[in-house]
Amino acid sequence: MASHKLLVTPPKALLKPLSIPNQLLLGPGPSNLPPRIMAAGGLQMIGSMSKDMYQIMDEIKEGIQYVFQTRNPLTLVISGSGHCALEAALVNVLEPGDSFLVGANGIWGQRAVDIGERIGARVHPMTKDPGGHYTLQEVEEPSLLPQGLAQHKPVLLFLTHGESSTGVLQPLDGFGELCHRYKCLLLVDSVASLGGTPLYMDRQGIDILYSGSQKALNAPPGTSLISFSDKAKKKMYSRKTKPFSFYLDIKWLANFWGCDDQPRMYHHTIPVISLYSLRESLALIAEQGLENSWRQHREAAAYLHGRLQALGLQLFVKDPALRLPTVTTVAVPAGYDWRDIVSYVIDHFDIEIMGGLGPSTGKVLRIGLLGCNATRENVDRVTEALRAALQHCPKKKL
Repeated sequence: MASHKLLVTPPKALLKPLSIPNQLLLGPGPSNLPPRIMAAGGLQMIGSMSKDMYQIMDEIKEGIQYVFQTRNPLTLVISGSGHCALEAALVNVLEPGDSFLVGANGIWGQRAVDIGERIGARVHPMTKDPGGHYTLQEVEEPSLLPQGLAQHKPVLLFLTHGESSTGVLQPLDGFGELCHRYKCLLLVDSVASLGGTPLYMDRQGIDILYSGSQKALNAPPGTSLISFSDKAKKKMYSRKTKPFSFYLDIKWLANFWGCDDQPRMYHHTIPVISLYSLRESLALIAEQGLENSWRQHREAAAYLHGRLQALGLQLFVKDPALRLPTVTTVAVPAGYDWRDIVSYVIDHFDIEIMGGLGPSTGKVLRIGLLGCNATRENVDRVTEALRAALQHCPKKKL
């Protein structure tokens, strides 16, 4: 029998049925879930350390190796979003005092700088305005970019492959070879690019690659994919200090995910249902084929760019070769408040698009074509919604 009277009564909102609007998610993520992945989320729970769960985890690892195009044994899932994978990479590789070089041309580079500083690394940001990217020559030559490899001799270089806050696709060819020449590891964020544009971890010499579940993979948010080369593993396993995070300690996670050929030991309770969904998302892209997925996103993005320009809108990234196929950025049209456009599109058409993020706030609108959402039909829907928004949203008096 309770010994005290309850001070808090049951919330009235929780006594009503859950109500979810039917929206087309054409922002930079999360994306809509295909029926097969929604069905996976409704399957029965099993034990997180059962042989059946281990089988699912092993299948997920193989799926990650396929979409990353890597043979790295140290490939696994982090129980957390892409942010968590970035933190896992940095907290395991970097030790206090290590030199860390960061391509900060958008919000994800800024976040890498922040985490590196919290670890106590000597962080050297290569800061560029939104829309900028990095070339091999300027990252190496101190005369072109004083914070570069030759100047600081970093143990790690961070680049964002698909900078979703600005819509920039960072070229990666040659950066792995360049980094290894300077005995530096290459860490790449592919959260917004994976599945939507060519990416070859092993051939491009990427030492640490991570991505998220909720973008072109069309799985629910909350799990992230990560893989480490043998060079990265050697750096992590020979460190002098323990990583600051137990939850993200790769030695523990590698064992739990069956990456070290040792009996698996409990580390944390994994998100079983989310892993069902992730497994199915990887199965769908395996069935479609990576090259077909890349083609789908490239063609849908090209169609979107033409429709946007026909409306008189200006694409934020001028060079077509540097445009991220999965997330297109549009310069906010003169005289409009971006908030009015975003609100009109969701309120009148049930379509989500988003404004800028971090350094691109107020500068752009962001339209995502991710996975199953990358279709000509969805391009037609969002451009017609934008046409109506430009006709009906108030303009500022100049």
